[in-house]
Amino acid sequence: MKSIDPHLQQLLQQLHPYAKPVQRHLWLYDLMEWIRGDRRDVQAAVGRVRQIVAAAQDNAELLTRWHVWRKQFFRHVDPTPLLADFGFAPRTAFMSEFAHRLRRKWLPASPDTTDLAQLCNLLLPYPFDAQWLRALDPQLTAQLRKLFFVEPDTLPQAPPLADGPASPAPEDIKPPQTASAAKTEAAGQLVQTTSTAWQQSGLSHWQATLLEAITYNVSQITAIGFANEIRIRMTHNAETTRAFHDLHAALDGFGRMLHLHGPQSEQAKLQAQALRDQLQACRRAASTVYEHFSQYGVSIGLVFMLRQLRDRIQRANELLDCLLSPQIAHATTKLLARLVMLGTERRSLRKLWQSNSHLMAAKVAESHAETGEQYITRNAREWRTLLGHALGGGAAMGFAVWFKFMLGAIAMSIFWAGFAAGLNYAFIFVVIQLLHWTVATKQPAVTAPAMAAKLKNVDDPQALDGFVNEVAHLIRSQIIAILGNLVAVVPMSLLICLVLYLVTGKGMITPEYATKTLKSLHLWGPTLLFAAFTGVLLFASSIVAGWVENWFALHQIDASIAYHPRLRGLLGADRAQRWGLWLRKNISGLTANISLGFMLGLSPSFAQFFGIGLEVRHVTLVAGQVAASAFAHGWPVLRDSGFWWAVAATSLVGPINLAVSFYLAFSTALAANNLQRLDRHRIYAALRDRLRNDPGSFFFPPKIKPAPTVHPLALPAPLDAPTQEESDPASNTPAS
Repeated sequence: MKSIDPHLQQLLQQLHPYAKPVQRHLWLYDLMEWIRGDRRDVQAAVGRVRQIVAAAQDNAELLTRWHVWRKQFFRHVDPTPLLADFGFAPRTAFMSEFAHRLRRKWLPASPDTTDLAQLCNLLLPYPFDAQWLRALDPQLTAQLRKLFFVEPDTLPQAPPLADGPASPAPEDIKPPQTASAAKTEAAGQLVQTTSTAWQQSGLSHWQATLLEAITYNVSQITAIGFANEIRIRMTHNAETTRAFHDLHAALDGFGRMLHLHGPQSEQAKLQAQALRDQLQACRRAASTVYEHFSQYGVSIGLVFMLRQLRDRIQRANELLDCLLSPQIAHATTKLLARLVMLGTERRSLRKLWQSNSHLMAAKVAESHAETGEQYITRNAREWRTLLGHALGGGAAMGFAVWFKFMLGAIAMSIFWAGFAAGLNYAFIFVVIQLLHWTVATKQPAVTAPAMAAKLKNVDDPQALDGFVNEVAHLIRSQIIAILGNLVAVVPMSLLICLVLYLVTGKGMITPEYATKTLKSLHLWGPTLLFAAFTGVLLFASSIVAGWVENWFALHQIDASIAYHPRLRGLLGADRAQRWGLWLRKNISGLTANISLGFMLGLSPSFAQFFGIGLEVRHVTLVAGQVAASAFAHGWPVLRDSGFWWAVAATSLVGPINLAVSFYLAFSTALAANNLQRLDRHRIYAALRDRLRNDPGSFFFPPKIKPAPTVHPLALPAPLDAPTQEESDPASNTPAS
């Protein structure tokens, strides 16, 4: 041992065959730390593994101690949980897995355990461990197996070290029942009887362990497939009905061929392929649940169960590959590297949320894409209609400004002041919705998914042109909506101030309060930062609305309202059905308006509770406050620089509200549609080209060309003649 590393030599001398279990685990931890080194050079780690092989080849005493140590190690731990359960949630529920990962982040892992899966997290916690495991070549892994995992014919008694922490003698050790053993026993007699039969068939202990892990994994797959939440959402046909029923029969056939002919026989390989085909049939059967999701809403809990099912099917195939591989040692290291990567991923809360909320985000984006279409104008008629709706919304927001100042004059506690403000905003927003008016700042959160939907085939030049058209339509729509809101909210606020002055002799606010208001809205203050925060709230309200709408559809609340016997008796059959249909169409808008109102009102109150001076800056509310302040000061306000700084800030609040809300919604829609890696240079170039060639399309709607008068005797146009829509690239809709 003179040529080996002194640290390794010290570790090998500390190998105690009868050490206590926790001491064995700590010794393994130190060995893994030595192999990793500084976690920078993979080949250096492989070289350290070669040093271990070289040190053991000519050291019979070390190998004797090692084999006794290995036998004691596997008497206390069971590898089946590591192979079958590692990387999966203990329960097929999203929230329980989230809480489990949270506990693992907060609480340190203990080496005093009989769970090999938990021990693997402690011994191999880094992605670097997977890298050096993959770098082990087949010759080296074969040497490792032959030296350390193949029992020699004669195994002499290894004397315990004088200074080692000894444990009871082998015959006195009673290994505790592990969690895996309890689960396997609960899985049924099938696991116990087939495992015993396979072990008696001449298979190695490792091959029998792999087979037991496959059996346990198949039991978990059938348990998920037979879950009531999954079964009632599957498409019922011959394949899906029998897929999970026939899985155990395929496993039994594979086990018999393995027992009779061995893992390398053609019969075993054919039965293994039949088992793979049956696993694939189970996966196809489970995938039909996604069709139900697309129509009736998405449940993150059910998506989590389906992903667990998919990953367990993949794990069963990986275990089959390892079992049937002619180079089983090399295949085992590849499998272990894969488990290490799963262990690192399972510690991530972000990956758990991303992997299971993808369908929810896609469903929300799809719903918003449909809703956002009504806020994108494509011709002059729609443009004028949106302007009228924006004027109505701005006029209603003038009353919201009045109510805000009235509530501010009442001495209330922090929470109740915020609650009252939120109730005021929510009420006005709902009134605007019911009157089919619009508020410009709420549009980007629903129009961004509609735009992202145009990029699904971005490689197609026509799809790119369609996206550029949508950008022009959206910018034009946002400009006219904001102008409509501002044009209406300012005179409405002034009109309310005038009426109050004529009736009571006072305006909406006092001159002192007006001065304070203008100062708080100064351009060089935190107004623009507050405007960006308000944009975040606008986006958050759209997410809440999408989630509630999905929940409403998933649980079929509209059908419950329309057909529940008590409601039908109370409201009448026709009225109950109308209520259910009305709520189904308006639940998203109601939720968005109510949630946005309370977020705008309560966010400053919660921030103030923690000593943070946070406010919201909504462009229509800001414009109304500036107008009311100007009325309180009268005509001299035009000579006040504070007034003009507030006007300058108001001109920027709206674009910031829109930009932040649109950016967040657009990013979410891109992620939901798997469009994170777009060719952005092509998109930007197309936008610049449109801006140079037709800048007016971003501000004014395309003119509607009158249809040409066709003489009754005129010949029909040729089939390849361009239509009116094709000849007008700025419009995506037929001329009317």
